[in-house]
Amino acid sequence: MRADARRNRDKILQAARDTVAERGTDAPMELIARRAGVGVGTLYRRFPDRGVLLAALAEQYVHELMDALDDAVAAEPDAWSAVRAFVVHSVGKSRGAIAAALAGTSAPQARQALVERLDVLVRQAQADGAMRSDAGTGDLMELLNVFACHPGVIPERFLPFMLDGLDRRRPYRPSG
Repeated sequence: MRADARRNRDKILQAARDTVAERGTDAPMELIARRAGVGVGTLYRRFPDRGVLLAALAEQYVHELMDALDDAVAAEPDAWSAVRAFVVHSVGKSRGAIAAALAGTSAPQARQALVERLDVLVRQAQADGAMRSDAGTGDLMELLNVFACHPGVIPERFLPFMLDGLDRRRPYRPSG
């Protein structure tokens, strides 16, 4: 891809990300093009329809999550700390709106790669004795779904409590 074509594609994806986060997946394509500083024809040459644009946006988003997972692994001292840091990062407010908007959009190969990489980390955290063995990657994906894709269903302030519940090093002790 030529450098100018790559720049246009990147500008369109950024504008689409911002617009979809604000207005949802039905946001006008013309608005996306205008925000990207390109003509509608350029947008449609790169992305022939809304579905193609949303799929590219979803794939980009999942790859950003994979980068965040890699960053957590590099920065944290152990597998459970990396899992926890990744989950907290993933449900941050700036990512929540785009996650919610793209919840039904397809990027199956990228998502599968993310789940597989997260699963390796979860299994390591369990083998280390830090994460409960009766909860797994699927449970973490559901947690991400609730907090990132459906913000407001459960207040974000409850996320640390839920993560603490997965931490074997913090056993539940009923009060009273």
